[in-house]
Order: sequence, then C-alpha cells, then structure tokens
Amino acid sequence: MRIIGIVCEYNPFHKGHEYQIAKSRELVGEDAAVVCVMSGDFVQRGEAALFSKYARAEAACRCGADLVAELPLPWAVSSAEGFARGAVSILAGLGAEFISFGSESGNTVELEKIADCLLDTTMHDKIKAEMDADASLSYASAREKALFKTIGATSALISEPNNILAVEYIRAIKELGLNLKPMTVRREGTAHDAPEKSGAFASASELRRMFEAGEECKAYIPEAACNIFEREIRAGRVIDRDRMDTAILSRLRSLSEDDFETLRDGENGVGRRIFRAVGSCSTLDDIARDASTKRYAFSRIKRMCICAALGINKIGRDDLPKYARVLAATDRGFSVLRECGGGDLTIITKPAHARAMSVEIAAMSASCANAHDMYVLAYMGKEHRNGGEDWKTGPVIVHND
Repeated sequence: MRIIGIVCEYNPFHKGHEYQIAKSRELVGEDAAVVCVMSGDFVQRGEAALFSKYARAEAACRCGADLVAELPLPWAVSSAEGFARGAVSILAGLGAEFISFGSESGNTVELEKIADCLLDTTMHDKIKAEMDADASLSYASAREKALFKTIGATSALISEPNNILAVEYIRAIKELGLNLKPMTVRREGTAHDAPEKSGAFASASELRRMFEAGEECKAYIPEAACNIFEREIRAGRVIDRDRMDTAILSRLRSLSEDDFETLRDGENGVGRRIFRAVGSCSTLDDIARDASTKRYAFSRIKRMCICAALGINKIGRDDLPKYARVLAATDRGFSVLRECGGGDLTIITKPAHARAMSVEIAAMSASCANAHDMYVLAYMGKEHRNGGEDWKTGPVIVHND
C-alpha cells in the first residue's frame, strides 16, 4: 500500500485541506492511504485549538484522510524547525512513502534548493553575521538576507508561511535521513491567516473568526466536517477564548521570575519581560504584544507562555517522539497500522496503556493529558470540563463506505 503523509493542525478542517488530500491522491494513486500527524489541543501559533483534537481528527477522516495521529505537545508548540522534525519522524514511523504539503511556491525543486542551502554548515555563521551587523533584524529577516547572498531571488520564497514549513519538512527529512519523498500542492485561494475569502476557500484564521462570531461558514467547510463542528458547538465542546486565557493566566501568575528565565528560549531577558507582562496584562495576546521584540516574535512569546503554563520542558534538537497516539482512523487506516507494526515507533490506540510503557512515553502522555485537562476548562458547556478524559478516550473509528 502506498502511503501519503501530511502534517497538519486542521484548526478547523476546511475545503482547502480536502483539496490537498484529493490532489495528493491524484498525484500518487487513488488507492493510496493518507496518514496525518496533527497538533493536539494546543497548536504551533501558541494558542488552544477551537475544537478538540478528537473532533478535528474525526473531521479529517470523514473527509478523505485514513489515519490521524497526535503530534506530542512539546513538538506541537515548538518552533517551525522542531515542529517539522517531530512530525516527519512520526510520518516515517507510520510507513509514509511521500510527504505532501501545501506551499505558496508549488515548486518542490525551489524549496529543496533553499533547504539544501540551510543545511550548509556555513549558513549558521552567515545568519549570525547578518544579525551582528544589524541588531534590529529578526532571525527570519537575517536568514532571508543570508540566503539572498547565496542563492539570489529564490530566497524570497522563505518569507511565505507555508513555504517556511515546507522548507523545514524537507530539511528535517534530509537531516534525519528519512525515506520520504516531498511533494507539494500549491496553496489555492487566500493566503495563510488572511482575513478574507476567495472562491470556495477561506483561511483557517478567517474561519475561526467566523465560528467565534456566529457567522455562516458552511460554504468553506466540507459537509461532513461541518456536521461534526456543529455537533460540537451544540454540545458546548467549543473553546471560549476568555475562559482559556483565564486558565492560562492563573497558572502563569503562580510562577516565579526564575521559572520564566529557565523557559525554553527564556534567556536574554525575555523571560523577565514575560514575567512582568503576566503580572499586568489580562489576555495572552496582550502579554505577547507587551513582551515581543523584533527577535522574539508574537507567536514565539505565545508558545513560551503555553509551555510555561503547561510545564513543558525544553526538548533537545535531537529529541524525537517515541510514540504515535491514534486519534481517528478508517478501516484503511487500521490496515496501515498493521503494516507498520513492529518498528521503533510505539503505536498507542488505548491511551491508558501508555502509563505502563517506558518512562519517557508515560511522562509525555501524562503531559498531553494534563494539557487536555486545562483545555476542557475553556469549553462553553460546563458538563464537559471533567478531568482525566484524555486517558479514557480511544480513536474515533470511521468505517469506509
């Protein structure tokens, strides 16, 4: 069986995602399985997902995916590099032969050229030289300048958000020596996080805004996914941002200044800036705006806050997930699991069993379960705010027609 891997957040799943899955199958073969590695309750932009990981995974499997596994929390709220390394390692462990990703470029050759350039051992020094020459430069700007001096105009591609992740996937695959063939689907419609719609497509950011404002958005979400999200809204299993901020702030304000300085990326006075902002601001966005700098961007500060609130310790660059927890699967998805059994990656379909696994797997699973306990505190419906549910919830099974 040919297997296509996709890294995703599906926050929420929409027609652009459905298009990517269909297009990927068109390129590889209609009988190919599609396996996804998806962020859980908290996502890479440094905030809680609008709908639970279970609802988003089910939506994906009802709209073309065959298997959705959770990207463990430390990688889900990491930088683009850490996010990519964790996700592609799981895809490889699940037997994926291809990795499909959206990009503004739509040109794998150009993206590979940038990835190869970043893998050059001299590039780190070139980026550092740009930052030393201009203290106002962010890392991203310094990297683009260094790339331009090496490969010219192609370097401009690294300024687009989906291209950035695409390059990181390719770079991680090469560094880790994984047998994954990159393939890209050109992003259609609106730009990433754009506050507008185009034809049948709207960005995930715009759809979150529409959901939260109670606006009609059925035109931009596949019917099967829309049914799931409407079910979750009726049940009260949708996040209230104010409640989420209160839950996060209550934990942040219980921490000391030393706790913030020992955070992942908390050096150079950034930890102190966050500590001061936590003491005076009332929302996570306000904290990020107050503490961000040209070198420490808004989303990076938000990720640091999430890590502090959830007790996520810094992971080493060479650390990779040891397990894949299945959130949803079709019949074909379970066939994929049977084929990839026996490898180095531990597959978890019964979350409670993780407690009896290796110390590392048990601790990581507990971290994700604790995060879910905080996540549910922000549900609209108080009857769904019980703790301990993450240990009890198995995969959603979607039978192929």
